[in-house]
Amino acid sequence: MIKALQKKFIVAAMIAITVLLLVLLGMINTVNAWSTEQQSDRMLTMLLDNEISLAPQWPPNTREDRGFLAPPVSEDQAMSAVYFCVRISNSGVVTKMDVSRIVSVTEADAEEMALQAYGQSRDSGKIRHFRYRAAATPSGNDTVFVFLDTSTQTVSVLRVLILSVLAGILCWLLMLLLVILLSKKAIRPIAVNLEKQKQFITDAGHEIKTPLAIILANTDAMELHSGVSKWSQNIRAQTVRLNGLMQNLLTLAKLDEGNVHLDAEAIVLSQLLEESLHSFEEAAELKGISIQKEIQPDVTIHGNRDSIARLLSILMDNAVQYSPPEGRITISLQLAEKQAVLRIKNACENRPAEDPGKLFDRFYRGDSARTQKSGGYGIGLSAARAIAELYKGTITAQYEGRDWIIFTVRLPST
Repeated sequence: MIKALQKKFIVAAMIAITVLLLVLLGMINTVNAWSTEQQSDRMLTMLLDNEISLAPQWPPNTREDRGFLAPPVSEDQAMSAVYFCVRISNSGVVTKMDVSRIVSVTEADAEEMALQAYGQSRDSGKIRHFRYRAAATPSGNDTVFVFLDTSTQTVSVLRVLILSVLAGILCWLLMLLLVILLSKKAIRPIAVNLEKQKQFITDAGHEIKTPLAIILANTDAMELHSGVSKWSQNIRAQTVRLNGLMQNLLTLAKLDEGNVHLDAEAIVLSQLLEESLHSFEEAAELKGISIQKEIQPDVTIHGNRDSIARLLSILMDNAVQYSPPEGRITISLQLAEKQAVLRIKNACENRPAEDPGKLFDRFYRGDSARTQKSGGYGIGLSAARAIAELYKGTITAQYEGRDWIIFTVRLPST
């Protein structure tokens, strides 16, 4: 259980760290891409204004401080920009082009891209790795298109993205190592308390065994000497009940350790279930309960025979105890998708209104008064779930109709 708790701590911590890293790296790359795009837009605006102006000059606001996220575009940056310009008349004819600021684009390529942009009837857009912006000349006879090569900016954004991802992965691995190293220290107080609790249950269980055996032996002697009475019967019943409670507590304490190693073997679950049913037939007959079964033969699992038998005993005892007189218990065992699926269905008097999953809580009782009319301990189903999980299986409960409850156990089949 300590290892399971440590794993949950590590998983929870790493989920939080992963979310934090994703948000942080996402914000950094988003802001970087946005800043690069804004800078390209300002560059295009400056170049377009300069091309349209009758007296070319750089706008005086190019040196304004636009802040850290939006740095100003200087004249030197504008002069080193890689771009080309094309003028198209209102009739769709290219009247002028300038490709002197770029080597990779010929006049034919420039004319093709300009006509394509002109056909899109948009003031701005992107063609290949060029971003363009268009505006009409002061005379209104021509439209000027400025195409800016943004491949360098794109590479820069991708470089930041790749480096940030690599740095994020490295940080994640370092944080994982740190969390693993600190996890034992972080859960140490909880682990100590759990260990003390388990040790107390184990010690108390073993210490109580001897007094219970003495009480039961004295009860037998008293009945032999004075005869059976209702008081001796009550003593015997409560002694047996307390002994069963301690057995379940010891089983839970042992399974909670998480490192239980039981002798495992191939078990024919079909045969073991038939044998377990024989033990409860007399108790069912006394209450007039009929047992209907549909057991597929040769359903085999791998596990410890005693623990699986205890699982079956807990479920059958629960079904017989909580079924009303003259009721019915339906049992089915099938092999489905490499799993042994056991279903036990029975009517239930005074069925709890809460979520059926609460039935597996320790010491849970459907009646708020916590009476013992049914004779249960309140931890049997908890022990059953622990046994099922020990073999990588599951056990669930669900209600059907108004008075029926179904327990389903799924165990890996061999």
